[in-house]
Amino acid sequence: MAARADRVSRVDHDGVTLVEGTTSNVRFAFTERTGGVSEEPYSSLNLGSHVGDDPFSVQENRRRALDAMGAAECEHNLLVPNQVHGDRIVTVTSNGADDLEIIREQIAEGCDGIVCTAREVPVLLCFADCVPVVLVVPGGFAVVHSGWKGTIAHISAKACQALCEATGSEACDVSAYIGPHILGDEYEVSQELMDRFAAEFACIDASASRMLDLSAAIREALEGIGVATANIVDTELSTVRQNDRFFSYRNEGGTCGRHAAIGVML
Repeated sequence: MAARADRVSRVDHDGVTLVEGTTSNVRFAFTERTGGVSEEPYSSLNLGSHVGDDPFSVQENRRRALDAMGAAECEHNLLVPNQVHGDRIVTVTSNGADDLEIIREQIAEGCDGIVCTAREVPVLLCFADCVPVVLVVPGGFAVVHSGWKGTIAHISAKACQALCEATGSEACDVSAYIGPHILGDEYEVSQELMDRFAAEFACIDASASRMLDLSAAIREALEGIGVATANIVDTELSTVRQNDRFFSYRNEGGTCGRHAAIGVML
């Protein structure tokens, strides 16, 4: 029987606050919005380079986030994909400079999940309402961006399968962590989209309301491929209600920074 996944903790590192977890070989965190150098409307720990913020501020913010995780010495290996709301997964197996350059070319073309089995390669994906998912197993991890398009495409389950293949593990060995996002009672969508989700996921009832619970769909997809229910930890943190802690695209009118999900194996 798989052991229950450890919970995450909120920890302040000299002003940089992380909702973090550590397994035997992987460190991961969901960042908050404080502790950085970016100015309004991106204040302050904006980690997204595509939102109009000063590039030097973003670079410093990323350095601070990695430093808070004890991974500052790995900054030169940092991988940040071009997120395109798809279901493409890229797998990283080496921390060699030439190999990472090839990976950077691949993720620049667009991907929303990175599986990593290489040490000292931080992986950072950005969010501001979509669902961040971190998957951890002995020997590797994955960081996943799951908006509604990724969720209906089962991107977290696909990343889990890729992680298991890369590490020789079973889904029952995987621990899954769902980070801050727009929650099910905050996310109103069209009836057409509710119907599409209801056709794909048993947990979605399109006749009840037009409020879409992405994390419930993600849990169902992960459980459907064998991830133990006890090994799925949902932080249940709201980007909308807790907009002082996290960025929210919807709550801030489309102009805001991005917090992140970061994983690294040291």
